[in-house]
Amino acid sequence: MTGPLYAIGRFCSRHHYPVIGVWLLLAIALVVAGQAGGSKTSENLTLPGTDSTIATELLEDNLPEQAYGSNPLVMEAPKGAKLSESKYSAAVAETAKRLEALGEVNSALNPLTPAGANFLSKDQRIAYIPVVLGIGPGEIDEEKAQQILDAAEPARAAGIHTSVGSYVGQQLSKPSTEVSEAIGLAAAVIILLFAFGTATAMMLPIVSAVIGLACALSIIRLLEQVTQIPGVASTLATMIGLGVGIDYALFIVTRHKLQLAEGMELRESIARATATAGGAVVFAGFTVVIALCSLAFAGIPLVSTLGFTAAIAVVVAVCAAATLLPAMLGALGPRINSLSIKRGKGKPADSKPHGWLRWADAVADRPWRSAIASLAVLVVLALPIFQLQLGQNDISALPKDTTSRQAYEGLNSGFGPGFNGPLLIASEFDSPEEAKQVLPGLQKSISGTKDVDVAGEPTLDEEGTVAVFTVISKSEPWADETVELVEDLRDTVIPGALEGSKASAYVGGQTAGYIDLADQIADKLPLMIAIVVALSFLVLLVAFRSLLVPIKAAAMNLISVAAAYGVVTAVFQLGWGSSLIGLDHSIPIVSFVPLLMFAILFGLSMDYEVFLLTQMREHYKQHGDERRAVVEGLANTGRVITSAAAIMVCVFTSFVLNGDPVVKEFGVGLAVAIAIDSTLVRCLLVPAVMVLLGKRAWWLPGWLDRILPHVSIEGEEYFAKRDAQAAKRSD
Repeated sequence: MTGPLYAIGRFCSRHHYPVIGVWLLLAIALVVAGQAGGSKTSENLTLPGTDSTIATELLEDNLPEQAYGSNPLVMEAPKGAKLSESKYSAAVAETAKRLEALGEVNSALNPLTPAGANFLSKDQRIAYIPVVLGIGPGEIDEEKAQQILDAAEPARAAGIHTSVGSYVGQQLSKPSTEVSEAIGLAAAVIILLFAFGTATAMMLPIVSAVIGLACALSIIRLLEQVTQIPGVASTLATMIGLGVGIDYALFIVTRHKLQLAEGMELRESIARATATAGGAVVFAGFTVVIALCSLAFAGIPLVSTLGFTAAIAVVVAVCAAATLLPAMLGALGPRINSLSIKRGKGKPADSKPHGWLRWADAVADRPWRSAIASLAVLVVLALPIFQLQLGQNDISALPKDTTSRQAYEGLNSGFGPGFNGPLLIASEFDSPEEAKQVLPGLQKSISGTKDVDVAGEPTLDEEGTVAVFTVISKSEPWADETVELVEDLRDTVIPGALEGSKASAYVGGQTAGYIDLADQIADKLPLMIAIVVALSFLVLLVAFRSLLVPIKAAAMNLISVAAAYGVVTAVFQLGWGSSLIGLDHSIPIVSFVPLLMFAILFGLSMDYEVFLLTQMREHYKQHGDERRAVVEGLANTGRVITSAAAIMVCVFTSFVLNGDPVVKEFGVGLAVAIAIDSTLVRCLLVPAVMVLLGKRAWWLPGWLDRILPHVSIEGEEYFAKRDAQAAKRSD
């Protein structure tokens, strides 16, 4: 890997303007193509083999117009007024008429007609039109969703407040990320200024990361046209792509500046920085991509897609760091140290570890105390994890100006919380006669179940063997009572009502889909943890040729992830300090957040592990003193690791400002985890444990040493051999 990276770095530095031009043209082409295609995200919760997916498939084949439930277009008259008044009733009728005229709409029932009486509140101030579409959450795009909301213009013109929920509302309620991105970039600029001491050097990681991110997001948007991509995928990719893009460039630029300060020739320095620090970047990025792609083993399409799209952002960030950055370094040349700023009392380009050396010595002198103190803090932070419960997205936590939140509040006020998450009961019978005999009893049994508010009238297909009806819970879609209701229906009520017949019935709908998703993730989480840990262990085993180092790394990463889980549980589920991040109440932990968090954090934690242990291993090979290797390794990497971590923490924290509660959970979880990992774990616990392990840390059984391939992350052997040959030629 070292040789090719060295050649790439040298080529890009020599031909800097063509390489920069290619990247700019590529970015422009991808952005234009992505914008032309438009946004088409999907909130499809297809989970092969689950009750909710079987229900959807049954309805798609036999009652396609009912397969995805309805999207409530909620209408609220001014206080003290009634929608039945002539001033408003004509506007409601015109809205229903316009909706039915849309090509994708199967039905839109006027709530002011006798057939739609159930959709009008008792005080007649709030009503909703159940808009049944011929397309599901995997097919609708933002343009079609907006057409549905725009059809309510007659109602709005009459003074009626309108909003839309379900998957149509989700398409129109995606909070923007521009403010978060701007704040994250501003924080990165400040940190990089102090890290590099020059404004010119500061701009390099920012430009590289932004161009790479633009390419990655455009690729994801293009993929939305051919496959189902969740709405949160682009935001998650932005968080990760921006963070790792700046970090990876930071490591390479730091190495280049150090080499220049030591007198190395400019283009040789760029090539070597690309091969050494760039080698660590490629290796670190590889571990992140492995962790993200391993989510496919869970067999959950939503989770796999989020993993793949996040991996795209990481791959593009690595490519930009390995090619675009060397080209920009070549174009900048010796001007990298211009526009310097004064950093305290030290010199602008001072690269000595100073305080980090003293810190490393202090940790090495008292390893037991350092290890116990850091472990104690981590255990305390992780304690709330025992109360962690997986749930679904809480619509009531969205910003008040989003149409989904407004529809939620309207339905809740006019009809009850369960109307925000209706269940679909899809049933199949052996014959029309059996349907006539069994279906009334099934509906009656379900309507009498605890926590059921109302069970609607069944709709039969043309053959009379497939039926569907809606069940409304008395509780919010994400409440424990709703989960218990779904479980009770599946385990007791439906089997009891169908006993003695050949009929089958399934509980479907988006709410049931989220419950199935939470169950599947809870079942798969231990397996996914084992797979990611095992793959990371093998990667580090090959990289560092040590048995205990990868075991120690896996253990440390598990501890830091557990602490992050604990903090997320405390803030969101228990509500500790939730008001500080813009929430007015506690919310559930969305089921896929912990699983994605684990893969992302395990991969990112490995980044810092690789950079730190590479230095320790290099110093250990130089002089064979394990304590000195730990001290010098930490001293030489402390500043750059904490600078990189500070940037990533700022980027992740900035996304807490995003109105989407799922994004808030990712932002808090990732920011806390990186902060913990770069301080307590990487600068205290890891060096303490490495000192305690001593020479045993680098032990590898002879038989294993013989079969493992030789991999040099930063190419020490390659350059030692190359320099020796150059010295011979000069003699």
